[in-house]
Amino acid sequence: MKSEFIDRPAILAEVNAAFYRYEQALITNDVAVLDELFWHDPRTIRYGAGENLYGIEAIQAFRATRPSAGLDRILQNTVITTYGDDLAVASTEFTRADSDKTGRQTQTWVKLACGWRIVAAHVSLMN
Repeated sequence: MKSEFIDRPAILAEVNAAFYRYEQALITNDVAVLDELFWHDPRTIRYGAGENLYGIEAIQAFRATRPSAGLDRILQNTVITTYGDDLAVASTEFTRADSDKTGRQTQTWVKLACGWRIVAAHVSLMN
């Protein structure tokens, strides 16, 4: 891919908006938005800190039962890179006030007819 197709400003702005919309929904436990931003397909994957979720139904079931307290976090080293007009990868580290561990999160975003959606995600903790 030619470098002029990487991080085109308009596309990067779209993905940044989707990423931070997801982040706001995550810390406020807005399950409707969290579910909306994952691709509604059985091929969608979310590897969590303590779970492997295959398909949107498993992801939705996880979200429906996840505790809603203590979700605030601070992001650092966030890197969002777009490739062409319809593919992006977002990676970030995070910390929470009640933990000395550093978390890592990676999301693969694809622009579909319904908008930008996460098709694969991975969350893990260090330390």
